[in-house]
Formats: sequence, structure tokens, C-alpha cells
Amino acid sequence: MRRLASGTLAIHACAAIVLLFLILPVLVIVPMSFSSARFLTFPPPDVSLRWYRAYFGSPAWLQATRVSLIVATSAAVAAGLLGTAAAYALSHLRSRLARAAELVLMLPIVTPIIIVAVGLFMVYAKLGLLASLPGLILANAMLGVPLVVTTVSAGLRKFDKTQEMVARSLGMNRFRAFLSVTAPQIRPSIITGVLFAFVSALDETVVALFIAGGDNQTLTKRMFEALRDEIDPTIASISSLLTAVSLLLVLLGALSRRKATVTLD
Repeated sequence: MRRLASGTLAIHACAAIVLLFLILPVLVIVPMSFSSARFLTFPPPDVSLRWYRAYFGSPAWLQATRVSLIVATSAAVAAGLLGTAAAYALSHLRSRLARAAELVLMLPIVTPIIIVAVGLFMVYAKLGLLASLPGLILANAMLGVPLVVTTVSAGLRKFDKTQEMVARSLGMNRFRAFLSVTAPQIRPSIITGVLFAFVSALDETVVALFIAGGDNQTLTKRMFEALRDEIDPTIASISSLLTAVSLLLVLLGALSRRKATVTLD
């Protein structure tokens, strides 16, 4: 028993160290965003909302934010529709072709992102999609589809398919049966996948560096360029806001899954 208790304590200690390591950048960035100093300094010499006012008062930053929100929302919706459809199809197929299709769908998240970005740049240069909203939306939707497929597939594995079969035996076609019977029960998985796709598109930097530009410059690309050209403390305030948005979305996803679990119970 004493060895078991010591092992459990060691595991908890390791988990706490890992969590502290992961959250440490946030604990540094957030205080720096409230600094009154002209440069990024920690700890801040004084508390001020100077850099939040600089962000909300800058047309260039707000334009980049608008582009990022449009791209993230559109890409999340597209990835949600395509990923849900793909996961549903894969759950009803057991052939080698289905397994190959699943592998292809997972490629965007297993391939180094720099290779994906270079490939997109080459293709978009020929198609005339560089520095365009459609190009950014398509690229981020492609990166979001695997996330949706993964979460929706997990939900479908827990779903009793006989319920949909009963609905179809009563006269519903497959599409209507899915919307009426299957989708409501796997809704938390769909919502989670869409939220992941949204956060992924909102935070994507490498692909944006290659294909975004002009008026269609994303917030993350502008942050990277500002950090490269001039260490602007406004970046700290934007990073804090992005972290807060991401955390809020994760909490919403967890709340949605919790409500669904309570309803089923």
C-alpha cells in the first residue's frame, strides 16, 4: 500500500510539473499585456491598459482580426460539414478503400505543417488564390477536417446504429434519419470538432505566412511580422485575448458534452 501511495504521489507530481510548464507562458504573457512599459518587460513596472487601447484603436490590427474571424468561422463550418459527413461514411464502411480514405483525411495533421504550407503556396500560385479569403478558408478547412473526423468518429462509436435503422424502416431516408436521430445524439462530438477547427484556424500561423497577404492578412501573421520587425507589446495583449477566447471555447465544448451526458442519464 505504501508503494502504491508513493507511485500515485509521483504521478500526481509529474502531472503538476507538466501542467505548470504548459501554463507558464500564459502566466508570463498576461501580466506583460497590462504593462505600461514601451517594451516587453516582466514583471511589468506598472499596470496599464495602454496596449489593449492600442490594439482596439488600430485599424490595421482590427482589420487583421476581422479577416481571422471570417476565416476561422467559415473554415470551422466547412470542416464541420465535411468532417461529419466523412466520419459518418467511414463508420458505415469496413473496406480497405475506407481505411485508405481515412488515412488520406488524417494527412493534414500528420504531415509537417511547413510541407503543407509550401504545397499550398505552390498550388495557390497557379490557381491565383494567394492573399485571398477563399484560399485561406479552404486551407484552414482542410486542416480542420481531421479534427472533426476524429471527434465525430468517437461519438459515432458510442451511438447505437439500430436506432437509425429503425427510423429508416419507418420510411425515413438516410439523410433525414441522420438529422432526426443520429445528429442530435452525437451533437456534443460535432460541436467539439467544430470548436477545435475554429481554434485551429484562428491560431494558424505557418500556413498564413505563405498564403495570406495584403488586405487579407490574418491576425497571427501580423503578430509574427510585428514580433520580427519590432517587439510591440500590443502582441502580449492580443495573445492574452486569443488565449481567453480559446479557453472559453474549450469550456463551452466541455459544458456541451456534460449537458449531453446528463440528458442521456
